[in-house]
Amino acid sequence: YDYGMRAVFSILVRAGNLRQQLGDSWSEDLIVLSAINDVNLPKFTTNDLPLFRGITRDLFPGAELPEPDYRTLLRAIRQSCRDKNLQPKDEFVRSVVQLRETVAVRHGLMVVGGTGSGKTRVIHTLAESFGRLRRNPEYTTVQVHTINPKSIKQSQLYGYTDVNTQDWTDGVLAVI
Repeated sequence: YDYGMRAVFSILVRAGNLRQQLGDSWSEDLIVLSAINDVNLPKFTTNDLPLFRGITRDLFPGAELPEPDYRTLLRAIRQSCRDKNLQPKDEFVRSVVQLRETVAVRHGLMVVGGTGSGKTRVIHTLAESFGRLRRNPEYTTVQVHTINPKSIKQSQLYGYTDVNTQDWTDGVLAVI
């Protein structure tokens, strides 16, 4: 797990955003606890969650976060699953919601898992669900661009500096 300055910065940015959204309706303790959870929970394995929750209970005794209201998103996720003839199993739906939570606090992320574990389907289901909810200002239309990094050179993927002219040429990722 990463607990460097970048992770701390993500928590601070999330806490600042929550403070702007919620104003004085939540205490600072709840805002900080929520930011810590938002940034860290999606990264943990199932085995590590009880340990993390125990630590946060010790650090924030008596603090109870209200459950986020994902009813609208959950309906859209389940409808997207039905439209693709997928079974909206709880574990899959939870993965889609976790991806949404991670995207809300991170600029970039990697979805990691074994072959056939549903990584691509989770990404596409979230994008389709956002598309269904595009009239709601909390959700925007998402475009998904799939790139196989093994199909092109690393310099074509990220970009490169020409050693003779010192000119930078953008790669595919910068153009998307």
